[in-house]
Amino acid sequence: MTCKFERVPTLDGCVVLRVSGRIDGTSVDELCELTGEDKTTKGGLAIDLAEVTLVSREAVRVLTLAETNGIELRNCPAYVREWSLRPSFLSLAVKHSVSSFSAA
Repeated sequence: MTCKFERVPTLDGCVVLRVSGRIDGTSVDELCELTGEDKTTKGGLAIDLAEVTLVSREAVRVLTLAETNGIELRNCPAYVREWSLRPSFLSLAVKHSVSSFSAA
């Protein structure tokens, strides 16, 4: 299954980006673009990973940067959380600012 993104606005003004399938190199750019568009939403932005089946290393990097920049990760698979907490991902997240995230 390829990656599918669904943008769902909530009543409280938050935008939830539901992701399903595999997040790999071909879908990372789209993920960056979508999060860049919605990161200034009044109610905030959340990425729901409940239906994700596989996440590439590059996608973990993008998700780590997103979370560092205030985007909530919902239903994050344990292996993604474990990877994102590794020193190599944490140091990368610290090096990037909010403005560089949207260009990732």
